[in-house]
Amino acid sequence: MFLTLGDFEMHSQENPSKSIRVPSEKQKDKINLSANDLIKIADSTKTDSVKKKKPILEGIVKRKALDYEKIDQKKKQLTLYNQAELTYKDIELKAGIIVFDYEKNEVYAGRIKDSTGNFTQRPIFKQGSNVIEPDSIRFNTKTKKALVWNSRTQQGEFRVKAEVSKRENDSVYFMRNARFTTSEDIENPEYYFLARKIKFVPKKKVVAGFTNMVIADVPTPLALPFAYFPMTEKSVSGFIVPTFGDTQQRGYYLQNGGYYFALSDYYDLAVLGDYYTNGSYALRFESNYAQRYKFNGLVNVRFENQIFSERGFPDYAKSRQYNIQWSHNQDTKASPNSRFSASVNLGSSQYFRQSLNQTNIGSSINNNLSSSISYAKTFHTVPQVNLSLTATHSQNTNTEQIDMTLPTLQASVDRIFPFAPKDGIKKGFIKNINFQYNLRGENRIRTTDSLFFKSEMFRDAKNGFQHSIPISTNFKVFKHFSVTAGTNYNEVWQFKTIKKEYSATESKVVTSEVSGFESFRTYNLSASVGTTIYGTFNFGEDKKIQAIRHVVRPNVSYGYTPSFDRYYETYALDATGTTYADYTKFENGLFGTPGKGYANNIGMSLSNTFEAKIRDKDETKTEPKKVMLLNNLNFVTSYNIAADSLAWSPLRVSGGTNLFKDKLNLNFGTTLDPYAIDNSGRRTDRWNIDNGGSLFRMTSTNVTLNYSISSNDFSGKAATETGSEQTTLNGGRQDDLFGRGVDLSDQRQSLFKKDNDENKEKQSSEFYSLKIPWDLRLAYSLTYSNNNRENKVVGNSLMMSGNVDITPKWKMGFSSGYDFVQKGVTYTQLRFERDLLSWRMDFNWIPIGTYTSWGFFIGIKSSVLSDIKWDKRSLPDRRLR
Repeated sequence: MFLTLGDFEMHSQENPSKSIRVPSEKQKDKINLSANDLIKIADSTKTDSVKKKKPILEGIVKRKALDYEKIDQKKKQLTLYNQAELTYKDIELKAGIIVFDYEKNEVYAGRIKDSTGNFTQRPIFKQGSNVIEPDSIRFNTKTKKALVWNSRTQQGEFRVKAEVSKRENDSVYFMRNARFTTSEDIENPEYYFLARKIKFVPKKKVVAGFTNMVIADVPTPLALPFAYFPMTEKSVSGFIVPTFGDTQQRGYYLQNGGYYFALSDYYDLAVLGDYYTNGSYALRFESNYAQRYKFNGLVNVRFENQIFSERGFPDYAKSRQYNIQWSHNQDTKASPNSRFSASVNLGSSQYFRQSLNQTNIGSSINNNLSSSISYAKTFHTVPQVNLSLTATHSQNTNTEQIDMTLPTLQASVDRIFPFAPKDGIKKGFIKNINFQYNLRGENRIRTTDSLFFKSEMFRDAKNGFQHSIPISTNFKVFKHFSVTAGTNYNEVWQFKTIKKEYSATESKVVTSEVSGFESFRTYNLSASVGTTIYGTFNFGEDKKIQAIRHVVRPNVSYGYTPSFDRYYETYALDATGTTYADYTKFENGLFGTPGKGYANNIGMSLSNTFEAKIRDKDETKTEPKKVMLLNNLNFVTSYNIAADSLAWSPLRVSGGTNLFKDKLNLNFGTTLDPYAIDNSGRRTDRWNIDNGGSLFRMTSTNVTLNYSISSNDFSGKAATETGSEQTTLNGGRQDDLFGRGVDLSDQRQSLFKKDNDENKEKQSSEFYSLKIPWDLRLAYSLTYSNNNRENKVVGNSLMMSGNVDITPKWKMGFSSGYDFVQKGVTYTQLRFERDLLSWRMDFNWIPIGTYTSWGFFIGIKSSVLSDIKWDKRSLPDRRLR
């Protein structure tokens, strides 16, 4: 219902309206014109000498209250009491009591007392996106000025509370005795900054006068004559304060200082550096980028100039280390027909072992670095065509050997069934005949750390193409046997070959490289037949184990490859020319060489699985429970028909299973050789049983066990994810067996897995001593070798890692192990962390070994105040190699 000012007094006492609106001047004119037209009476007064009054209200007022609403026409005031709500223009106000003086355009809101005498229903004032929660507020709707007592507001990660605030306009506030913090509890924060005078510009900045830090309501001597804090929801460029410390071999240092560039909403850049007083320094460039629904990634470039000891000392050493990381992920919905991805981790082989800014033992022990950049596209033709370009990198950090493909081209045409109908079932030998075309081209480079990205790196590059056309078919015989038969045509193109000849001047065989196009072609035949046999052993439904099911999958295969001796040539071994040897010019090629001797092999394999049906403990369930006893038990061997001796290959036996509700993973394997060896350790054509031994000679055995258990296993909850992203990013293990990686450039990262807010609330509300979250992982490995009658256990180690939440705020973790062969404790790490609400404190200690070190950190979690921290650590003094 809408009331004009003339109707207000008449109706306000009878039934106050839920909304009040004043007609505009245009609406009044329209009403008057309509009346004049109906009455048809001429107005003698053409102009009105009395000026029309402006409306008291300029918009609709919507209000409600739980107890009562009172309108005082004389004072021009509207009063709302208990759970009062008022909406006027862009202002939304909720409070215990609201008084609206619509003549002065002022609104007052405050709290009310409850039955116990305590003040409740604090005002909530919202204008646009700004929200203030004071004890009371006085606001002028025209001038936009306001006085606020004990205002509470949140801007980004900051929460601000001031005794008295004066609002000048939409963008400027002046505050007195204000405290601002990142604590979630503004009423009782664990810390805050107290400023006597503040100029506050929402979403832009806070300029404060004399400011000092208060921790647990205790003022500290940490103070500033003035302070400036950016208050924006967007990233802001700024300086990154370094960490100060000292080491025995490099002296004092400033670490991880630099500048952060907020370049745009899609990407940023952080430039960080370290400096040591002995001359060592480091530079790092870190960038993250993302575009929603398209892609995201990160780029890290790190360089370190390391100096060990002082110049002139005998242990003085100097080295330069670098590392490049790039990770790019494409959203699957961005382009369904093409895909681009990148995972790059390359650099100096000793970087993770010598880095001044990484504590990641998993990466240090890892002997391999690998990278891959790939682009793939699918052409939806008939038949379908797939194309991909891939650049790969593999680096052995022990030998410092680097293998790269720049690039690898792969193309394939989908399978074609020339004799099958377009619609219908492909059944039988003829209809199942199919072929496809595959192309692979490579440019492969093998180099070392010292030659990486130098001209010598590309000099010995190998390149070539491989074409293959596999033709195959499958069918059934005797209803139960599946037969697969096929042939494969292979053609290789090379652009570099070799030539061997005896050099009279050098008195030796010389191998020279010949540039030019050469090719060879090979083919092979293969066939296999297999079936599946099911066997069930029933023990009775009244038994605990009702039945055991045994599944056997035997398979026999045959392979034939003819001799391609036409691609072989001879060369003289000496000057007499009477002794010759064979060679092929395609040696050292990318895709192998044509075989000189023919191969005629029969392969045999037997796969087994065992499953049991067990009566369920729950008597209400009628169906038995299925339990896997043995996931696989495999026997594999082969026989070479063309061999004159040693025709049988060693028998490989392997198996694995999961026990204790899949918590224990067991895998084993052994190699059994039917032939004996001589005194020099070479295999002979004599059976081992005829040489006084057993039927088979065990040459090697390996057993691995992995067991993981946590408190969730006893509560029925899903297992929580473990591992650190920073650990795995640099090549470490996700299971923490070699400890958690620590990135010294960002100590706000937790050493433990992240807990969601829901779990935290449950933990804080329950009797915690009865429910302590924990997890434990064990890994055991045993390797036995008897290849040359050494009869020796070459590897026998047990490793473990675990975490426990001692209290909702205290966490502890460990990683350790024992080597039974070397008789010593393996890498050990102890980690402790305390959640201090807005702060985080951790202690990381490696007590023994080459990487002995410790680190202590306490700082604010919020990125806005991440420079407020204390970081003290003893880094391992690694000797440069």
